[in-house]
Amino acid sequence: MKVVAFKRELQGSGASRRLRNSGQTPGIVYGGTEAPVTIALDHNALYHALKKEAFHSSILDLEIDGQVQQVLLRDFQVHAYKQLVLHADFQRVDPNAKVHMKVALHFVNADVSPAVKLHGANISHVLNEIEVSCLPKDLPEFITVDLANVDVGHSVHIADLTLPAGVTAVTHGSNLTVATASVPAGHVAAEAAAAAPAAEEKPAAKGKK
Repeated sequence: MKVVAFKRELQGSGASRRLRNSGQTPGIVYGGTEAPVTIALDHNALYHALKKEAFHSSILDLEIDGQVQQVLLRDFQVHAYKQLVLHADFQRVDPNAKVHMKVALHFVNADVSPAVKLHGANISHVLNEIEVSCLPKDLPEFITVDLANVDVGHSVHIADLTLPAGVTAVTHGSNLTVATASVPAGHVAAEAAAAAPAAEEKPAAKGKK
């Protein structure tokens, strides 16, 4: 994905405000062996790019005054109630150094899992993203969580995920829960009520003479 930016010389809140009023967003590029560079980006292009999931977890080609460098989006700020991007931070990427990034989780096959098909359970997504470590070339846009074999009372943890080659999860020593399957309380109560009359109809066992 490509992002076009321009160097900006003027800094400070007044300069940033004037920049936003002209339809641009202030930003910064840092990292690597070069000094940080303050930049300006087209606001509308950036605003729409931020709506794309891949923009947040992909290596971006940032073009500044005709020169392209690879970066990652590291942070951005938006206005509290206006559709306005206030600032964006990008980090330069070294192709030979591993990066740590948060990557979105995509959940699939919940509808064919035993939990849902056999027991009418709900599968709750506890995490929507995880942090991974890998070389820039191996960075995935998302990670798939296959729920096909999940049954009631079972959980999926980070250690259960199938990660792409060259990608490892950053767990900080904790095997966090990704998803859980549980039967709704109302469904359990309904099943219990339906089973009760059947139990009452069974004849009582005869005592010994």
